Amino acid sequence: MRLSYAPPGGQLAVRTGDRAQLLVVDVDPAHGGNASLARLIDAGIAAPTARVITGTGGHHLYYRHPGQPVPSRPLPGYPGIDIKADGGYVVAPPSTNRRTGRSYQWVTDGRAVEEMPPPLVSACLSQKGPERIPNAAAAGPVRTVAAGGISYPDQLLSCHLDAVLRAPVGRRRTTLYGAARGVARMVAAGAISHADAVAALTEVGRGMEQSEREICAAIAGGFRDETTAA
Repeated sequence: MRLSYAPPGGQLAVRTGDRAQLLVVDVDPAHGGNASLARLIDAGIAAPTARVITGTGGHHLYYRHPGQPVPSRPLPGYPGIDIKADGGYVVAPPSTNRRTGRSYQWVTDGRAVEEMPPPLVSACLSQKGPERIPNAAAAGPVRTVAAGGISYPDQLLSCHLDAVLRAPVGRRRTTLYGAARGVARMVAAGAISHADAVAALTEVGRGMEQSEREICAAIAGGFRDETTAA
C-alpha cells in the first residue's frame, strides 16, 4: 500500500477514494463508534477485513473502493463512524497520535483488504440513516452530559437502547444485559445519572416485552459485572 500523503506534524497517511481503490471505515470510540460498529457487524453490514488500531483506541477498517463515487462523510445513522473515501485520507501506521502518545498499529491476523459487502456500499450511499425505532430516551426526560471523554452521550445512549430494540427474539435479554454494561460505563464517566440510566433501560426492556424479573436481572447483572470488570 503506497503512503501518498504526509499531513503536518510528520504523520504518515494513506489517500482514500476511487483513484486509490480504497475506502476506510473510521471508528471513533469517543463518539459512540464502538457501539455503532457492533450494530454494523450484527446487521451484516460490516465484514472482517484488514484493520488498524488507531492512536485513540479506535479502528480503521480497510476495504476496496466499490468503483462508484462515495463521499467522505459521517455514515448516516451510525454515530462515531466516518467513511473515508473520495477526497479523503487516514493517518497510517506507524504514526503516533500527538494527544495520546499511542501509535497506529496494523492488526496482524492475516486478513487482506477485502471487497465491501453490498449492504455497506448501500449504507455509504444512503442519504438518510436506518429507519428509527422510537427509543426509551424519547419516552421521558433523560439528561446526559458530555463527561469522561464521551462527547455525544445522547447519541451513545441511543445506540445502546437501539441495539436492544433491534435484537431478535431469543437474544433480547442478552442484548439488554450488554446495553446495561455499556450504559454503566456512561454512569461511571458521569455522563448520565444511575437513576436515569436504569429508567431508560427498563423502559426499553418493557418495549421488547421482557418481564419485570428479566429486565431487573439483566440490568442488575450488567451494572454488577461492569463494576467488577472495572
